Amino acid sequence: MPEASISALFAAALADPRLPWAIAIAAVSGLVRGFTGFGSALIYMPLISVVYDPRLAAPTLLLIDFFCSLPFAIKAMPHCNWREVTPVSIAGALALPVGVLALVLVDPLILRWVISVLVLVALVTLIVGWRYKGRPTLAASLGVGAMAGLGGGAVQIGAPPLLIFWLGGNNNATTVRANIMVYFIVQGVLSCVLYIYTGLFTAETIVLSLLMGIPFAAALAAGAFWFHGSSDLLYRRVSYVIIALAALISLPLFDALR
Repeated sequence: MPEASISALFAAALADPRLPWAIAIAAVSGLVRGFTGFGSALIYMPLISVVYDPRLAAPTLLLIDFFCSLPFAIKAMPHCNWREVTPVSIAGALALPVGVLALVLVDPLILRWVISVLVLVALVTLIVGWRYKGRPTLAASLGVGAMAGLGGGAVQIGAPPLLIFWLGGNNNATTVRANIMVYFIVQGVLSCVLYIYTGLFTAETIVLSLLMGIPFAAALAAGAFWFHGSSDLLYRRVSYVIIALAALISLPLFDALR
């Protein structure tokens, strides 16, 4: 792309009154992502979908979150439970293309409702107290991975099924956090390939990702630092608060009030 075109894209993005809101959303999302190991999509996707559009929100989040969190995810690898992560990742990889196809073809307003439903279902399930108990079976792992892959491919929200699945087990907060972060390494690589193939990575997407990536990365580092020394109880409470906030801000019913 010519240098003049790049400059014009950056100038247009900086002049857009929506950008300060987007930067603030990115910073909050990064802070939560660094602490919990997931979280960013539950805040970023519903809000950026309102500020811009789901088809711009999903690829910008993928670029920002994947590259900013990759060093932390690699560092967390020794703490993950590979026996649990592997079948979930395989199923997620198989379901991911279906989710990406939905992002390309489905109406943006419907996608926003999908975001709301995903978050609300996760919230209700967690509040009621339902968990997957005991040792994860192969069938359960494949089912959870498929749901996470569909949600991740379509709207970059793949964490809720993983939370319900892993928070009820015997793993501590560090292992659960590591499992989720390692899962998203695999999903992130495959998602990048599919988003390139389907044309979701546009010049505007890349420019906005760069502008929002800096505050996201700074907040991510702060959140990761905050995580050290936190208790399992605090980790779970933070997870529930994230889902509750996402449920409230996702609803398209409130568009007239914004």
